[in-house]
Amino acid sequence: MDTPITRAEHEEFRRRIDEENKRQNKRIELVEEQMKRSEALSMSIKKLAINMENMLKEQKHQGARLEILESRDGEMWRNIVKYTLTTILGILIGFVLRQIGF
Repeated sequence: MDTPITRAEHEEFRRRIDEENKRQNKRIELVEEQMKRSEALSMSIKKLAINMENMLKEQKHQGARLEILESRDGEMWRNIVKYTLTTILGILIGFVLRQIGF
């Protein structure tokens, strides 16, 4: 059971172990490279999410500003219509009162 191995067997065993180590080292390098790429992708996604969040905030702010601007034009138009109708109504009331004799 405790028979010694020959030098050639030992060299063959050492060579196979070295080849296996090289193969495993190459696989580890590939996995490490994939991890680096995954980390870089995760960081890019995080930056993209932050940028999109900032864009959403800016878009909400611009939407509020646009709503104010749109309502300002509408308010001006309503005032013009109101003053025009008031003037026309005043002229009509004045005309009717003049016809009556006031």
